[in-house]
Amino acid sequence: MTSLFRIRERSKFRAVIVGAGAIAHDHARVLRLDTRAELAGIADIDYKKAQSLASDSGAAAYTDYKTMVSELQPDIAIITLPHYLHKTAAIDCTERGCHVLMEKPMALNTDECVEMNITADKHGVYLAVGQLQHHYAANRKVKAIIASGQLGKLVSIFERRHHPYFLPQRPDWFLDKAKSGGGVVINLGSHCIDKLQWIGGSPITKVMAHLTYYGTRGNVEGGGSLLMQTAVGVSAMISLCGYNNVTVNETEFIGTEGQLELVGSHSLWIAGEDRTYTQVDLGETVDVFEAQWSAFLDDIERGGPTDNSGEYGQSVCAVIDAIYRSDATGTEQDVISVPSPVPIV
Repeated sequence: MTSLFRIRERSKFRAVIVGAGAIAHDHARVLRLDTRAELAGIADIDYKKAQSLASDSGAAAYTDYKTMVSELQPDIAIITLPHYLHKTAAIDCTERGCHVLMEKPMALNTDECVEMNITADKHGVYLAVGQLQHHYAANRKVKAIIASGQLGKLVSIFERRHHPYFLPQRPDWFLDKAKSGGGVVINLGSHCIDKLQWIGGSPITKVMAHLTYYGTRGNVEGGGSLLMQTAVGVSAMISLCGYNNVTVNETEFIGTEGQLELVGSHSLWIAGEDRTYTQVDLGETVDVFEAQWSAFLDDIERGGPTDNSGEYGQSVCAVIDAIYRSDATGTEQDVISVPSPVPIV
């Protein structure tokens, strides 16, 4: 099948990584295993970090990503920078003909997402956002069970995501709203929003939120209670907590004929007519970073767009924007989608 995107005539995709932080190591690892691509360069303002990661892959190290892109002429740029640098780096790379895989969140706000998507479309390249929630075996099983009708009609979703957020090892930029866009909502909550939209198969359209600001560092929110509604009328409640509490990651999906309890990303339980939980066999586990990378290359070759696209990433940021507006005004907010919500497959 002919791709709708620009593809250079090479035996392998040539990829570079922009930013050599912790998450970049996962991307470099899967690139070393992939037969369709090669890692050509890594850029970071800390040259030692770039050089250390590049040396494991036989790649070149740079301190300036623009120089790297200009010299290496890559097909793909993986952007793993702090949130406030996402828009500029994505636009720089797409204007130079690179397909781009962004770390989430896509950007600080929806307006930035729109600008990024317009630029990618203009230059005929694919802009995608890494959505790891789409690749966990447990999440895929939940989506399949709901789609099969085994739970009857999906009625509501409840999620608790509690994880200490203000730890000493967290970089300062995460806790500066101007650089991160926010706290637990934009960082942890983006995973929750993505999971609820993707598994439920419908975009979130309304939000009522109350956030708390009791963190020991910075000026970002440390907790939040979110009440949401999707386009098909499913209600969802999300509890986010980044204070010094027990770590919890649980999601409950309630239907008219049964319910599912998802614990973390590796344990799933189902209850039906007998109202007793039974553990669900998830089969073989997968490396979610490897699955994400493989899907990204498939999307380029097939010509997308898919549920990893920049348009979908923009829909997640639109919900985040609505959450912050709701907390600021004390009122329910509609999710403003530009363009209209993308299909969630």
